[in-house]
Amino acid sequence: MKLFDKNYKHPYAYDPKYKKRAVYFSMEFAIDQPFKIYSGGLGFLAGSHMRSAYELKQNLIGIGVLWKYGYYDQVRKGDQSMDALFQEKIYSFLEDTNIKFTIEVHGHPVWVTAKYLAPEVFDTVPMFFLSTDLPENDYLAQSICHRLYDADQQAKIAQYILLGVGGAKLLDELEYGAEVYHLNEAHALPAAFHLYSKYKSLDEVKKRLVFTTHTPEEAGNEKHDINLLYKLGYFCGLTVEEVKQLAGLNTSEFSHSLVALRMSRLSNGVSALHGEVSREMWGKYDNICPIISITNAQNRKYWADEALYRYMERNEDDKLVARKKYLKAKLFETVADQTGNLLDPDALTIVWARRFAAYKRADLITEDRERFERIISNTDKKVQIIWAGKPYPQDLGAISVFNHLVHLTKKYHNCTVLVGYELKLSRKLKQGADIWLNNPRVPREASGTSGMTASMNGAINFSTDDGWIPEFANGENAFVIPRPDLSRPVFEQDEHDMNHLLDTLEHQILPMYYDRPEEWVTMMKNSMRDVLPYFDSNRMAYQYYEKLYNGQS
Repeated sequence: MKLFDKNYKHPYAYDPKYKKRAVYFSMEFAIDQPFKIYSGGLGFLAGSHMRSAYELKQNLIGIGVLWKYGYYDQVRKGDQSMDALFQEKIYSFLEDTNIKFTIEVHGHPVWVTAKYLAPEVFDTVPMFFLSTDLPENDYLAQSICHRLYDADQQAKIAQYILLGVGGAKLLDELEYGAEVYHLNEAHALPAAFHLYSKYKSLDEVKKRLVFTTHTPEEAGNEKHDINLLYKLGYFCGLTVEEVKQLAGLNTSEFSHSLVALRMSRLSNGVSALHGEVSREMWGKYDNICPIISITNAQNRKYWADEALYRYMERNEDDKLVARKKYLKAKLFETVADQTGNLLDPDALTIVWARRFAAYKRADLITEDRERFERIISNTDKKVQIIWAGKPYPQDLGAISVFNHLVHLTKKYHNCTVLVGYELKLSRKLKQGADIWLNNPRVPREASGTSGMTASMNGAINFSTDDGWIPEFANGENAFVIPRPDLSRPVFEQDEHDMNHLLDTLEHQILPMYYDRPEEWVTMMKNSMRDVLPYFDSNRMAYQYYEKLYNGQS
C-alpha cells in the first residue's frame, strides 16, 4: 500500500503528551526562503509554528495551498520604484501524493490534488499543499490557486473553499481521523460547514474546531454577502436560511470571524493585549466561544544568530560587538548591491521592515521633515535608516508610500529602501539592525512578531506599546513610545507618536549608542536574554496543545 492511499500515519514517533491528532489550516506558511507561499506576519508565524511542532514531536500536520505564482516577487521599475512580478514557482522538494478529488465551486466540480512536504526537508511537521492547477480543470478553476489573496472577490472566496473544504476532504481521503481542526484566521472556515454536512450536528463541529483570530478591530475582519457565499458553494449544500439559523445571523452580512467564534469550542488572541481587545470587541455578540490568549512567538533555532548568544553567555562583550558589526557589514553588502549606497557599520542603523500597510505607518519618522533632516544630517551622531516590506499588490495607497520613501531616500546616502522582503532578507535585516523600529497605531497590531526575531539577533526594539511589547518591554530591554489618548482623533495620535519617536531617538537612543556604549551593550544583552524562552515558538506550540487543543470551552 502506498503511503498516501488510505489510513495516513504520522511519519515520525510523536511525544505521547501531544498525542491528539491536530491539523493546522493556514492560507500562508513562511517555512524557508525557496518556498514562496506567504505574504507577511501570518505566514512567518505559521512557519515557526510548524518548525516548533516538529522540534517538540507533536502529532500535528499542516494544510495550506500551493500558490503557483506565490504572493508576488517584488522588483523595481526603471526609476527604482516597486513593481510586482508574478512568476511561476516550481518546487522539486514537494512529493506527488497521487490523490485527486473534487470540490464544488459555483455549482461546478473542481479537481483538487495535494503535494506533500516531508518533515526532513525543512524540519517541519508533515504538510500538505492543495492545488487546482490540473489539466482536468478549465482555466478559471486552475487559477484558484494561482495568486495568494487574489484581488478578485469571488476568486478569493473560491480560495477559502479550496483551503477549508479541500483540506477537510483531503483528511477524509487520507482517513486521518483528525481530532482538532485548527483554523489560523477564518480563511478555512468552509471546513466547519464540511464537518456540519458530515455530522449534522453543531456540537460535533465544535468538538473538533478551534480558531485563532489575528485582527484586533471588527472592521478589519472580513465580511461578505451571505447570498454570494451560497452561490459560490461556501456552505457545502446548506441553504442560506439553514446557515443563518446555524450561525445565529439575522442579516445577510456574513462575518467570517464572528461565525468562526460561534462554530468553535475555543478561540485565542495572539497576545495578552490582543486577547483583551478581542474579548471586548466580540463580547457584545451572543453564543461565541471563549477567547483566551496565546502570545505569538518565533522559532529560535531558525532565526537566532547562535554566535551572538554564545558571546553573550560567556560575557565576551568585545566579541559580541564585533560579531554584530560583522553582521551589519553583511547586510550592507545587500544594500550596496540593490541601491549603490555604502553604509557604515559603525553608525547607528535603524530598520523598519514588515508588511506595508497604512496603520503600520512606515513613513512616520519622516513626517516632521525639519527634524528628520536634522537627525539624518548629523555628522557627529550618524543615523542610517533602511526600509523594506511588501505592500499588497492592489493596495495603491501602500505602494504610494513605498515609492514615496524610495524617491525621498535618493537624496540621502544614509537612507535606503530594499525590495524582496522575504525570509532571507528578513534575517539579514534583523542581524544588521541596531534598532528595530515598529510604530503601528495602537491597538491595531495584534502581535508584531518581527521584533522577537530582531531581539534574537542583537537588535533593540523601538516600538509603540502594542502587540507583544507590553509582555516584553521592562524599561531595560527596549525603547517604548508611550500610548496616546486613543479617544483623540487619529491625526493627533499620529502626531503624539511621531514627536515621542523623534524625542526618544534624539535624546535617549543616540546619546546611549555613541556616548555610553557599555549601556548600549547591556540593553542589547537584556533584549537577547529576555526574548527567550517565552518568545520562542516552542513555548507557543506547547501552549496550543495545552490550552487550545486539550483545553475545555
